[in-house]
This record gives sequence, structure tokens and C-alpha cells, in this order.
Amino acid sequence: MSDLLADDPEWADVVPIAQYENVNPIAPIFYSVEYKDATDYFRGVVKTGEMSSRVLKLTEKIIRMNPAHYTAWQHRYKTLIALKLDLEEELRLMDDIALQFMKTYQVWHHRRLLLTALNSVDVAVLELDFLRDVLAEDAKNYHTWSYRQWLLAHFNSEARLWARERAYAEELLAADVRNNSAWHHRFFVVFSSGVRLGDEDREQVLRRELAYAKEKIALAPNNPSAWNYLRGVLEFTKTPFGALKSFVEPYTADKPPSRGEEVVDLDNPLPTPDAELPCVAALEFLADIYEKQGGDAIEKAVEIWKTLGNERDVIRKKYWEYRIRDATPNS
Repeated sequence: MSDLLADDPEWADVVPIAQYENVNPIAPIFYSVEYKDATDYFRGVVKTGEMSSRVLKLTEKIIRMNPAHYTAWQHRYKTLIALKLDLEEELRLMDDIALQFMKTYQVWHHRRLLLTALNSVDVAVLELDFLRDVLAEDAKNYHTWSYRQWLLAHFNSEARLWARERAYAEELLAADVRNNSAWHHRFFVVFSSGVRLGDEDREQVLRRELAYAKEKIALAPNNPSAWNYLRGVLEFTKTPFGALKSFVEPYTADKPPSRGEEVVDLDNPLPTPDAELPCVAALEFLADIYEKQGGDAIEKAVEIWKTLGNERDVIRKKYWEYRIRDATPNS
């Protein structure tokens, strides 16, 4: 039995509209017979403005073949609203599509429209739980993270939504300390989205976040995500980079301190004995400290940039040469 709408009596009243591709298209797209049939009939119902249960079936069929078909998504949403259907049921129907096509923007935009229309914190809580499942499949998917952050900011429930987010980011970083998306989310929660309940003492928050970043850098010194987080915290709070010089310097050495040489400093954890040093990010950080000091310290920054360009980070040699020129315009 044919699956084509052209052979289905239910669709006999619709005039299909073929896609216009000029007389002799230079690069015609070879659609499957099923896809061409479905989209021809879709154009037909869009032209007449039909919104019905069969249109919902048609849009789902098209979306499963092409999840980036934004017009099918748009007409589907308009039909759901026009028919006053259960939008929570639509969310559950779309769950497997979100898991299957999580890197498609339209999947998440559709859910955003549904959540906006539902306007329910209860549903938003369930949605965060669903997003855990999605991120368990791909913990670095940009569209999923973007949607999660929109959800938090839009419903903005401190007790039911925000309260779990910093712990969730820590859980992901415990599993993969190089998960840049989780680092970004932590910064979003702690700094970029306002002051969370319990975080009113910003000096205490600063100390906590610096300690957390230092701990993760000690665990994996050559992880740029942790160093970028550290920089972000300092810049956001307007804390001088020089305040962390004593922490950074051991990571610029050629090797970790030998057993017995360590001075226990809980505020400045040292690199582990098997750490690969010197750390490029630490060298860059130290050079930035010297550049900000100015005066004779500029020469120390220049020496570090030369080391980076010629030995430690040759792939960015042109960048380090630019930094030297920028810092010494009269040389």
C-alpha cells in the first residue's frame, strides 16, 4: 500500500503545489519521492490556510524527514493554537524528536513557543528534567544550553528553577572538567543572570568562585576553559589580575615542585606532580599581569610573549608578535 498522499483519498480535496525550481535549475535538489509528495501537499494546505488534525500529521511527517523545515514548524504551532490542543501533550510528542535532532535550532524554538504559551513554572521544572536527559546525550550542545538558559531567565523561579543550577554545573564539571559549556553555564548562573538567593555576599561569592577555579586548574592545568572562567570572574568583579600572581607562577615553571619542596597553601593549590608544564594559559596570564603593571615590567611580559611565540605556542606566533608590538609602540 502506498504511503504517498497523492494516493490517499483523505487528501483528494487538496491541490498539491510543486516547488518552483525554474525551467532548467543549475543544481536541482534530488528530494525523495515521499518528501516531495509531502511538501507539495503542505504547500497546498498553507495556501488555503487549513489548520486541522491532518495538517498536524502532515507537519510531523515532514519534520521527521527534515527537522530544519521552519515553515512546517511554524504552521504546526499555529495549528496547535488554532485548535486549542493540549500543548503539554505536544511537548511529550516532540521529546523523541528533540533527542534525535538535538542540533537543530527549530526543535528548540518550537519548545520555546510551547513553554511561552503554557506559562507554567510546573511545566518548566519538568522541562529542566528533560533537558538533563538531552545533555546526558550531548553535554556540549549549544542549542540545548541556550534553550535551558532562556527557560531559567524567562520563568525566573528562584526556589524551583535556579536553586539547582550551580550544583548541576558542578556535577557536569566533575564528569568532564573540560566541558566549556558547563563552565559558561556556571558563569551565567553565578554572575550574568543576577544575584541568586544565598549569594548576596558578593565578596564571599568571589572567594568561592576563585577557589573553585583554582581547584580545577590544579586538576588539569592545560584546560583553557578553567583559565577563561578565572579571567571572567576577575574581570566581572574588577579584581586585579595581579592579585593571583602567587597562584599563577608555579604553573609557569618548567616542572612541578619536587616532593618536599611544596609549601602548603590552601588558597593556592599547586600543580600535580604529573602536570605538563609550563602551562601556556598561565604564561599568558602572567604576561598580562606584567603588562598591566607597566614600566619595567613590560620587558618581562615581552620575554614571555617571545617564549610563547617561539617555543610554547608557535601556532599563535603572529598573535604574540602583535602583543609585543602593541605593548612597545616606540621600540
